[in-house]
Amino acid sequence: MNYIAPPRSDGTIQHTRKKQPWPKDRLFRILSIDGGGIRGVFPAAYLAEIEKRFLGGASIAHHFDMIAGTSTGGIIALGLANGMTAAQVLQIYAERGDIIFPSPKGVGRVLQLIRFIFRPKHDQSVLKGELLRIFGDKVINEATTRLVVPSFEGVHGEPFIYKTPHHPDYQKDRHKTFAHVALHTSAAPAYYPAVEADGHIMIDGGVWANNPVMNALVDVLACYDIPRENIRILSLGTGDETLKLRKKQFNGGVNAWGISVGTPPIFKIAARAQSKNALGQAYLLVGKNNVVRVDVPEHDQLIAMDDVRRSLIELPRSW
Repeated sequence: MNYIAPPRSDGTIQHTRKKQPWPKDRLFRILSIDGGGIRGVFPAAYLAEIEKRFLGGASIAHHFDMIAGTSTGGIIALGLANGMTAAQVLQIYAERGDIIFPSPKGVGRVLQLIRFIFRPKHDQSVLKGELLRIFGDKVINEATTRLVVPSFEGVHGEPFIYKTPHHPDYQKDRHKTFAHVALHTSAAPAYYPAVEADGHIMIDGGVWANNPVMNALVDVLACYDIPRENIRILSLGTGDETLKLRKKQFNGGVNAWGISVGTPPIFKIAARAQSKNALGQAYLLVGKNNVVRVDVPEHDQLIAMDDVRRSLIELPRSW
Protein backbone atom coordinates (compact mmCIF):
# COMPACT_ATOMS: atom_id res chain seq x y z
CA MET A 1 0.00 0.00 0.00
CA ASN A 2 1.55 3.30 -1.11
CA TYR A 3 -1.14 5.86 -0.36
CA ILE A 4 -2.16 6.18 3.28
CA ALA A 5 -5.45 7.99 3.83
CA PRO A 6 -5.78 10.37 6.78
CA PRO A 7 -7.66 9.08 9.82
CA ARG A 8 -11.40 9.10 9.32
CA SER A 9 -11.66 10.82 12.69
CA ASP A 10 -9.92 13.89 11.19
CA GLY A 11 -13.21 14.72 9.52
CA THR A 12 -15.37 14.27 12.61
CA ILE A 13 -17.97 17.02 12.93
CA GLN A 14 -17.34 18.86 16.16
CA HIS A 15 -20.87 20.01 16.94
CA THR A 16 -23.68 17.77 18.13
CA ARG A 17 -26.04 16.45 15.49
CA LYS A 18 -29.08 18.57 14.72
CA LYS A 19 -31.81 16.18 15.72
CA GLN A 20 -34.21 15.23 12.98
CA PRO A 21 -37.95 15.19 13.76
CA TRP A 22 -39.66 11.92 14.57
CA PRO A 23 -43.42 11.39 14.92
CA LYS A 24 -44.30 11.93 18.57
CA ASP A 25 -46.22 8.71 19.14
CA ARG A 26 -44.26 6.47 16.76
CA LEU A 27 -41.84 3.92 18.19
CA PHE A 28 -38.33 3.62 16.75
CA ARG A 29 -37.44 -0.05 16.23
CA ILE A 30 -33.85 -1.25 16.07
CA LEU A 31 -32.61 -4.66 14.94
CA SER A 32 -29.06 -5.45 16.09
CA ILE A 33 -27.19 -8.57 14.93
CA ASP A 34 -23.91 -9.85 16.40
CA GLY A 35 -20.91 -11.19 14.54
CA GLY A 36 -19.95 -14.87 14.58
CA GLY A 37 -19.06 -16.18 11.13
CA ILE A 38 -21.21 -19.06 9.91
CA ARG A 39 -23.09 -18.90 13.22
CA GLY A 40 -25.02 -16.13 11.50
CA VAL A 41 -27.27 -19.06 10.65
CA PHE A 42 -28.96 -18.50 14.01
CA PRO A 43 -30.15 -14.89 13.61
CA ALA A 44 -31.01 -15.53 9.96
CA ALA A 45 -33.09 -18.58 10.90
CA TYR A 46 -34.76 -16.77 13.80
CA LEU A 47 -35.82 -13.87 11.59
CA ALA A 48 -36.88 -16.26 8.81
CA GLU A 49 -39.16 -18.06 11.25
CA ILE A 50 -40.84 -14.77 12.18
CA GLU A 51 -41.34 -14.04 8.49
CA LYS A 52 -42.90 -17.45 8.00
CA ARG A 53 -45.19 -17.39 11.04
CA PHE A 54 -46.35 -13.79 11.10
CA LEU A 55 -45.48 -11.98 7.86
CA GLY A 56 -46.61 -14.39 5.17
CA GLY A 57 -43.02 -14.77 4.01
CA ALA A 58 -42.50 -11.03 3.48
CA SER A 59 -39.23 -9.45 4.53
CA ILE A 60 -38.95 -8.50 8.18
CA ALA A 61 -36.70 -5.55 7.26
CA HIS A 62 -39.69 -3.25 6.77
CA HIS A 63 -40.61 -3.66 10.44
CA PHE A 64 -37.42 -1.98 11.67
CA ASP A 65 -36.33 1.63 11.39
CA MET A 66 -32.64 0.79 11.69
CA ILE A 67 -30.59 -2.38 11.35
CA ALA A 68 -27.11 -2.69 12.86
CA GLY A 69 -24.85 -5.64 12.19
CA THR A 70 -21.23 -6.58 12.70
CA SER A 71 -19.30 -9.09 10.57
CA THR A 72 -21.76 -11.86 9.67
CA GLY A 73 -24.44 -9.69 11.30
CA GLY A 74 -23.40 -6.91 8.95
CA ILE A 75 -23.85 -9.20 5.97
CA ILE A 76 -27.35 -10.10 7.18
CA ALA A 77 -28.16 -6.42 7.77
CA LEU A 78 -26.97 -5.52 4.29
CA GLY A 79 -28.95 -8.39 2.81
CA LEU A 80 -32.14 -7.22 4.48
CA ALA A 81 -31.48 -3.62 3.39
CA ASN A 82 -30.97 -4.96 -0.13
CA GLY A 83 -34.59 -6.10 -0.24
CA MET A 84 -33.93 -9.73 0.65
CA THR A 85 -35.96 -11.74 3.12
CA ALA A 86 -34.24 -13.37 6.08
CA ALA A 87 -35.21 -16.70 4.52
CA GLN A 88 -33.22 -15.81 1.41
CA VAL A 89 -30.22 -14.84 3.54
CA LEU A 90 -30.50 -18.13 5.41
CA GLN A 91 -30.58 -19.98 2.09
CA ILE A 92 -27.24 -18.39 1.16
CA TYR A 93 -25.67 -19.63 4.39
CA ALA A 94 -27.07 -23.11 3.81
CA GLU A 95 -26.16 -23.39 0.11
CA ARG A 96 -22.89 -21.45 -0.02
CA GLY A 97 -21.47 -21.98 3.47
CA ASP A 98 -19.31 -24.93 2.43
CA ILE A 99 -17.93 -22.93 -0.49
CA ILE A 100 -17.01 -19.94 1.68
CA PHE A 101 -15.72 -22.07 4.56
CA PRO A 102 -14.46 -25.33 3.02
CA SER A 103 -13.56 -28.09 5.46
CA PRO A 104 -11.25 -30.61 3.79
CA LYS A 105 -10.85 -34.15 5.11
CA GLY A 106 -7.80 -36.23 5.96
CA VAL A 107 -4.46 -34.88 4.79
CA GLY A 108 -6.13 -31.79 3.39
CA ARG A 109 -7.44 -30.98 6.85
CA VAL A 110 -3.97 -31.32 8.37
CA LEU A 111 -2.46 -29.10 5.69
CA GLN A 112 -5.16 -26.47 6.25
CA LEU A 113 -4.41 -26.35 9.99
CA ILE A 114 -0.66 -26.08 9.38
CA ARG A 115 -1.21 -23.29 6.85
CA PHE A 116 -3.54 -21.57 9.35
CA ILE A 117 -0.55 -20.97 11.65
CA PHE A 118 1.14 -18.74 9.07
CA ARG A 119 -1.58 -17.60 6.68
CA PRO A 120 -5.31 -16.85 6.65
CA LYS A 121 -7.35 -20.01 6.95
CA HIS A 122 -9.75 -19.24 4.10
CA ASP A 123 -9.58 -17.72 0.63
CA GLN A 124 -11.07 -14.24 0.84
CA SER A 125 -11.57 -14.08 -2.92
CA VAL A 126 -14.28 -16.73 -2.57
CA LEU A 127 -16.20 -14.62 -0.03
CA LYS A 128 -15.70 -11.51 -2.16
CA GLY A 129 -17.06 -13.32 -5.20
CA GLU A 130 -20.14 -14.43 -3.29
CA LEU A 131 -20.76 -10.90 -1.99
CA LEU A 132 -20.47 -9.45 -5.48
CA ARG A 133 -22.85 -12.12 -6.75
CA ILE A 134 -25.39 -11.20 -4.07
CA PHE A 135 -25.08 -7.41 -4.07
CA GLY A 136 -23.62 -6.52 -7.46
CA ASP A 137 -22.63 -2.85 -7.59
CA LYS A 138 -25.44 -1.59 -5.37
CA VAL A 139 -24.38 1.27 -3.08
CA ILE A 140 -25.35 2.18 0.47
CA ASN A 141 -27.38 5.12 -0.78
CA GLU A 142 -29.82 2.57 -2.23
CA ALA A 143 -30.47 0.77 1.08
CA THR A 144 -34.12 0.31 1.93
CA THR A 145 -33.57 0.89 5.65
CA ARG A 146 -31.10 2.75 7.86
CA LEU A 147 -27.86 0.87 8.41
CA VAL A 148 -25.07 0.94 10.99
CA VAL A 149 -22.21 -1.47 10.19
CA PRO A 150 -19.00 -1.43 12.31
CA SER A 151 -15.56 -2.21 10.95
CA PHE A 152 -12.05 -1.34 12.16
CA GLU A 153 -9.32 0.61 10.38
CA GLY A 154 -5.89 -0.88 10.96
CA VAL A 155 -3.49 1.84 9.76
CA HIS A 156 -4.59 4.42 12.32
CA GLY A 157 -6.16 1.95 14.76
CA GLU A 158 -9.65 3.44 14.81
CA PRO A 159 -13.23 2.20 14.88
CA PHE A 160 -14.85 2.72 11.49
CA ILE A 161 -18.64 2.69 11.20
CA TYR A 162 -20.41 2.61 7.86
CA LYS A 163 -23.77 4.39 7.87
CA THR A 164 -26.52 5.15 5.42
CA PRO A 165 -27.18 8.87 4.86
CA HIS A 166 -30.05 8.86 7.32
CA HIS A 167 -28.81 12.16 8.74
CA PRO A 168 -27.63 15.18 6.70
CA ASP A 169 -24.20 14.87 8.34
CA TYR A 170 -23.73 11.33 7.02
CA GLN A 171 -22.46 11.66 3.48
CA LYS A 172 -19.13 9.80 3.45
CA ASP A 173 -20.47 6.29 2.85
CA ARG A 174 -23.37 6.80 0.49
CA HIS A 175 -21.39 5.66 -2.56
CA LYS A 176 -19.71 2.68 -0.87
CA THR A 177 -20.92 -0.59 -2.31
CA PHE A 178 -22.78 -3.15 -0.25
CA ALA A 179 -20.24 -5.80 -1.26
CA HIS A 180 -17.23 -3.83 -0.05
CA VAL A 181 -18.86 -2.84 3.25
CA ALA A 182 -19.75 -6.49 3.81
CA LEU A 183 -16.17 -7.56 3.05
CA HIS A 184 -14.72 -4.92 5.40
CA THR A 185 -16.92 -5.73 8.37
CA SER A 186 -16.26 -9.47 8.02
CA ALA A 187 -12.47 -9.56 7.54
CA ALA A 188 -12.02 -11.71 10.65
CA PRO A 189 -8.39 -11.77 11.85
CA ALA A 190 -6.65 -15.10 11.18
CA TYR A 191 -9.54 -16.37 9.07
CA TYR A 192 -9.13 -13.64 6.42
CA PRO A 193 -6.56 -10.96 5.62
CA ALA A 194 -7.34 -7.30 6.17
CA VAL A 195 -8.75 -5.45 3.16
CA GLU A 196 -7.07 -2.44 1.54
CA ALA A 197 -9.58 0.26 0.64
CA ASP A 198 -8.72 3.75 -0.57
CA GLY A 199 -5.68 4.10 1.66
CA HIS A 200 -7.26 2.38 4.64
CA ILE A 201 -6.79 -1.19 5.88
CA MET A 202 -10.08 -2.66 7.03
CA ILE A 203 -10.52 -5.37 9.66
CA ASP A 204 -13.57 -7.17 11.07
CA GLY A 205 -15.71 -4.91 13.25
CA GLY A 206 -15.96 -7.73 15.78
CA VAL A 207 -12.57 -6.77 17.24
CA TRP A 208 -14.30 -3.90 19.05
CA ALA A 209 -18.08 -4.10 18.49
CA ASN A 210 -19.13 -7.70 17.96
CA ASN A 211 -22.46 -6.71 19.50
CA PRO A 212 -23.37 -3.42 17.77
CA VAL A 213 -26.46 -2.60 19.83
CA MET A 214 -24.98 0.55 21.35
CA ASN A 215 -23.65 1.77 18.01
CA ALA A 216 -27.22 1.79 16.77
CA LEU A 217 -28.80 3.17 19.93
CA VAL A 218 -26.35 6.07 20.29
CA ASP A 219 -26.88 6.92 16.64
CA VAL A 220 -30.65 7.08 17.09
CA LEU A 221 -30.39 9.23 20.21
CA ALA A 222 -27.95 11.57 18.48
CA CYS A 223 -29.87 11.88 15.21
CA TYR A 224 -33.55 11.95 16.14
CA ASP A 225 -35.79 13.91 18.46
CA ILE A 226 -37.27 10.93 20.21
CA PRO A 227 -37.79 10.02 23.87
CA ARG A 228 -35.59 7.12 24.96
CA GLU A 229 -38.60 5.21 26.23
CA ASN A 230 -40.01 5.16 22.69
CA ILE A 231 -37.13 3.04 21.38
CA ARG A 232 -37.50 -0.72 21.02
CA ILE A 233 -34.58 -3.07 20.34
CA LEU A 234 -34.31 -6.67 19.17
CA SER A 235 -30.73 -7.85 19.71
CA LEU A 236 -29.73 -11.19 18.20
CA GLY A 237 -26.60 -13.10 19.23
CA THR A 238 -24.73 -15.95 17.58
CA GLY A 239 -23.83 -17.98 20.65
CA ASP A 240 -21.33 -17.79 23.47
CA GLU A 241 -19.10 -20.30 25.15
CA THR A 242 -19.51 -21.03 28.83
CA LEU A 243 -16.72 -19.12 30.55
CA LYS A 244 -14.17 -21.58 31.89
CA LEU A 245 -11.11 -19.72 33.13
CA ARG A 246 -8.48 -21.96 34.66
CA LYS A 247 -5.89 -21.39 37.34
CA LYS A 248 -3.20 -20.75 34.73
CA GLN A 249 -5.21 -17.80 33.38
CA PHE A 250 -5.65 -16.35 36.83
CA ASN A 251 -1.91 -16.70 37.42
CA GLY A 252 -1.09 -14.87 34.17
CA GLY A 253 1.60 -15.34 31.55
CA VAL A 254 1.73 -15.41 27.77
CA ASN A 255 1.32 -19.18 27.65
CA ALA A 256 -2.03 -18.89 29.44
CA TRP A 257 -3.41 -15.93 27.54
CA GLY A 258 -1.51 -15.93 24.25
CA ILE A 259 -2.41 -16.53 20.66
CA SER A 260 -3.18 -20.05 19.49
CA VAL A 261 -4.66 -21.71 16.43
CA GLY A 262 -8.00 -21.65 18.19
CA THR A 263 -9.60 -18.51 19.63
CA PRO A 264 -7.38 -17.30 22.50
CA PRO A 265 -9.04 -16.90 25.92
CA ILE A 266 -8.35 -13.16 26.02
CA PHE A 267 -10.36 -12.60 22.83
CA LYS A 268 -13.25 -14.72 24.09
CA ILE A 269 -13.38 -12.70 27.30
CA ALA A 270 -13.09 -9.38 25.48
CA ALA A 271 -15.91 -10.24 23.06
CA ARG A 272 -18.11 -11.53 25.88
CA ALA A 273 -17.47 -8.46 28.04
CA GLN A 274 -18.09 -6.05 25.16
CA SER A 275 -21.43 -7.66 24.38
CA LYS A 276 -22.67 -7.76 27.94
CA ASN A 277 -21.51 -4.21 28.58
CA ALA A 278 -23.24 -2.93 25.44
CA LEU A 279 -26.46 -4.68 26.44
CA GLY A 280 -26.21 -3.29 29.98
CA GLN A 281 -25.80 0.23 28.64
CA ALA A 282 -28.78 -0.23 26.33
CA TYR A 283 -30.87 -1.48 29.25
CA LEU A 284 -29.94 1.61 31.28
CA LEU A 285 -30.72 4.04 28.49
CA VAL A 286 -34.05 2.75 27.23
CA GLY A 287 -35.20 0.36 29.96
CA LYS A 288 -34.57 -3.36 30.05
CA ASN A 289 -38.20 -4.08 29.21
CA ASN A 290 -37.69 -2.30 25.87
CA VAL A 291 -34.76 -4.50 24.82
CA VAL A 292 -35.25 -8.12 23.77
CA ARG A 293 -32.07 -10.20 23.62
CA VAL A 294 -32.27 -13.56 21.85
CA ASP A 295 -29.21 -15.78 21.78
CA VAL A 296 -28.12 -19.39 21.54
CA PRO A 297 -27.85 -21.11 24.94
CA GLU A 298 -24.27 -21.09 26.19
CA HIS A 299 -22.33 -24.19 25.22
CA ASP A 300 -19.26 -25.89 26.68
CA GLN A 301 -17.73 -25.92 23.20
CA LEU A 302 -18.76 -23.00 21.04
CA ILE A 303 -19.32 -23.74 17.37
CA ALA A 304 -16.31 -22.48 15.42
CA MET A 305 -16.86 -19.47 13.17
CA ASP A 306 -16.30 -21.66 10.10
CA ASP A 307 -17.97 -24.89 11.24
CA VAL A 308 -20.72 -25.05 8.63
CA ARG A 309 -21.93 -28.55 9.48
CA ARG A 310 -22.52 -27.94 13.19
CA SER A 311 -24.08 -24.54 12.52
CA LEU A 312 -26.63 -25.85 10.05
CA ILE A 313 -27.53 -28.80 12.27
CA GLU A 314 -27.63 -27.17 15.70
CA LEU A 315 -28.55 -23.50 15.25
CA PRO A 316 -31.76 -23.16 13.20
CA ARG A 317 -33.92 -24.55 16.04
CA SER A 318 -31.81 -23.66 19.06
CA TRP A 319 -34.04 -20.97 20.55
